Amino acid sequence: MTSWEMLAVFLSVSYLLLAIKQNLWCWGAAFFSTLIYSILFFDASLLMDSVLNIFYLIMAVYGWYSWKYGNSEKIEKELGITSYSFFTNIKIIFILIFISLCLGYFMANYTSADFAYLDTFTTVFAVFATYMLTKKVLENWLYWVVIDAISIYIYIHKGFYLTAVLFLIYTLLAMIAYKQWKKEYLSFDN
Repeated sequence: MTSWEMLAVFLSVSYLLLAIKQNLWCWGAAFFSTLIYSILFFDASLLMDSVLNIFYLIMAVYGWYSWKYGNSEKIEKELGITSYSFFTNIKIIFILIFISLCLGYFMANYTSADFAYLDTFTTVFAVFATYMLTKKVLENWLYWVVIDAISIYIYIHKGFYLTAVLFLIYTLLAMIAYKQWKKEYLSFDN
């Protein structure tokens, strides 16, 4: 555990707490935590996690813009919570599993990546869940519960114990966030 990992964890928790409250500044905290994690994971041969965090850097900028100016009709109005249907989510899950298996095979056979399939699975799903979050899709939090729980296993085995604790907190907060966002979504739906 390094001071960089501690700072990344602090910024990551800040990001999630601000995201739950739909505070625009969550994206600033996300940007800097992912910058740190990009370097840490690359050094630990978690190559897909490193690539994922570079993606998060870009998505932090996009997320801020999307939340701030997400309604194409009126640039002043902030984006509201939406939801995907059950069948849409099932199709997405099958597509993401297929992509994960293909990329996982490549990572396992042509790179020095550790946990090639699991790391790829969490990365592929996290890319899409991040997109869902930038669009305020309610189900993003359910995807994160699964992604974060699997990530705990990876980080424990790679010696990122503080990050494993962070992902345990993420898992719990994602459950809370889902309940809060669902309540708000249902209150506007009526």
